[in-house]
Amino acid sequence: MTITARYLIAPLLVLSGLAVAASDAGNLGSLRGQMALDQDPAPARIEDPLKDQGIQDRVYIHQPPLIPHQVRDYEVDLKVNQCLSCHGWKNAAERNAPRVSPTHYENRDGLTLSDISPRRYFCQQCHVPQTGAGVLVENTFMPVESLR
Repeated sequence: MTITARYLIAPLLVLSGLAVAASDAGNLGSLRGQMALDQDPAPARIEDPLKDQGIQDRVYIHQPPLIPHQVRDYEVDLKVNQCLSCHGWKNAAERNAPRVSPTHYENRDGLTLSDISPRRYFCQQCHVPQTGAGVLVENTFMPVESLR
């Protein structure tokens, strides 16, 4: 094949690939099902929230502790963090709740702040309540040996 032919065929291959991708670009198969990319349906309600489970075991090192109670209607926004009413250092002993880790008071440079670090303020970014929902994706995950 000549160099000129290569320069002509390469763009055609790219364009044909783009045409195939464009024809299917509106749909994406995912855990949410088959839907167009521009659709954003309301999320489903959390299935079977477990109530007051007590402290849950962790299955890997540095796993954030799981939330062992309901959090529906908990207010956590820029002005209020309802989690801290029990888990903040001021009230934890009185409420018989675990205290927020000292690491949550450190900023990204490792300096200790007098209040919760903004990067740790929205608790449910890392800590999640448990539900009775089944496994979404089959896997062979096993807890770390030292945590069993």
